[in-house]
Amino acid sequence: MKNTFGTSIAVTLFGESHGEAIGAVLDGLAPGIEIDEALIREKLSQRRPSGKISTPRVEADEFSIVSGVFDGRTTGTPLCIIIPNTNKKSGDYDRVARLARPGHADYTAECKYHGFQDHRGGGHFSGRLTAALVAAGAILLGALERRGIRVATHISALGSVCDRGFNGNDLENDIKKLNGSTFAVLDDGAAEAMRAEILAAAEEGDSVGGVLETVVCGLPAGVGEPWFDTVEGLLAHAMFSIPGVKGVEFGAGFGISKLRGSEANDPFRAGEGGAVTLTNNNGGINGGITNGMPVVFRCAVKPTPSIFKAQQTVDVKSGENAELTLTGRHDPAIVHRARAVVDCMTALTLADLLAQRYGTDWLAGECPSGK
Repeated sequence: MKNTFGTSIAVTLFGESHGEAIGAVLDGLAPGIEIDEALIREKLSQRRPSGKISTPRVEADEFSIVSGVFDGRTTGTPLCIIIPNTNKKSGDYDRVARLARPGHADYTAECKYHGFQDHRGGGHFSGRLTAALVAAGAILLGALERRGIRVATHISALGSVCDRGFNGNDLENDIKKLNGSTFAVLDDGAAEAMRAEILAAAEEGDSVGGVLETVVCGLPAGVGEPWFDTVEGLLAHAMFSIPGVKGVEFGAGFGISKLRGSEANDPFRAGEGGAVTLTNNNGGINGGITNGMPVVFRCAVKPTPSIFKAQQTVDVKSGENAELTLTGRHDPAIVHRARAVVDCMTALTLADLLAQRYGTDWLAGECPSGK
């Protein structure tokens, strides 16, 4: 289960960055879920590199669904998606195969796999594998949307540039704007400044990180478990599975520690279909369980570890100190590409939680709604 995530609906990830292909297997899907291949392509496009702000390695991401689908709908058996790797330059990594790249998993992979790991492009640890997660997650994004649950992520901050926050009075339009955007910001002016920030770092042979903020609307109250399978715990687990994510916070996050209880609590009022809160400092979750308000969380994404500056390192074979200067094709920032991965990992996690709560057939619309 080392490469599998989920309980009722589980995803298993396979492949390497410079191997023949990458892919994912979805197990536990209800029969009858519509497969929207256009949505899969759209989400893969949002993850794909774009111009000078991304790596020159651009893969077509022509996916094949080789099992679990018949006549455009899931059969209920394991669904396997395969994405070929067609734009490989493995020779870029031969020169530095013995040198642990700072910030990467090279050294820890050497310790765990005793030198038998595929080192090319990071192998199984590469962000390239997130394309398979996006393809799998997009299937569940579509299923959730058909049940009235919508997910969207924007670049809240990139380097020193910040986007505006979600408009609590008009979330539907914010979600629509983001999901139709190739560079996910709410303020168009912020997009220009963020692109400039990425290019400035690239010109110096460096990289830049940022923060992604996600909102989920339409979740019924009562989803999740106390203690060990909380909504926060499982979403955080999923987010930390994404390469480069180093922090996750919900609602007011770490800022809630600076508030008094009278400020941090979210007062309840009677609303249509149940209670609503006047504020959302707890990010739509109380006691690990959804309260019916929008779920809001943020992910801190570190600067891309592959940079073109000289760095100190160690030769993992000889154990001697060395200096590393990278060549090849690398992203000066991954934040703008990672938002599609966050959306799809969110969908995978929530689909699993909803299937545990209402049964797997709920996603196909065959069971009464829990709302």
